[in-house]
Amino acid sequence: MRDLDISEVAARTGVAASTLRFYEEKGLIASIGRRGLKRLFDPSVLERLALVSLGRAAGFSLEEIAQMFAADGRAKIDRDLLAVKADELEQTIRRLIALRQGLRHAAICPARSHMECPSFRRLLRAAADGALPPAANGVAKKKAKKRPKRA
Repeated sequence: MRDLDISEVAARTGVAASTLRFYEEKGLIASIGRRGLKRLFDPSVLERLALVSLGRAAGFSLEEIAQMFAADGRAKIDRDLLAVKADELEQTIRRLIALRQGLRHAAICPARSHMECPSFRRLLRAAADGALPPAANGVAKKKAKKRPKRA
């Protein structure tokens, strides 16, 4: 397979060229030269970027991801670190499930006010105690679908 220029890598991976340059600056990927003004990458960069994407989706920092590569560029993933992250994800999933159930209950709760609902009050206490996970990947920023008001 031939070398890929930065625009080809961006098109194939969905990673913006500016992000690719940033990743290169951070040492996550490395260009192998230039074609005119465009950086060139070995095709193996696609797999490396897939690992970066997987790491980011799992909640690893860029610094942690950078440590998952040996000096020669091959993956060197610490299995203990993966286990710790999997445990963290499990805790986050449990909190998100509890949050989802609380919100679903609040949406149909017969109490006159949500503030009178014991389930909603527990949800508020959990939020006040910091037990709920922060919004991930801007999910909370997206506008919710408008539902018709109940009579």
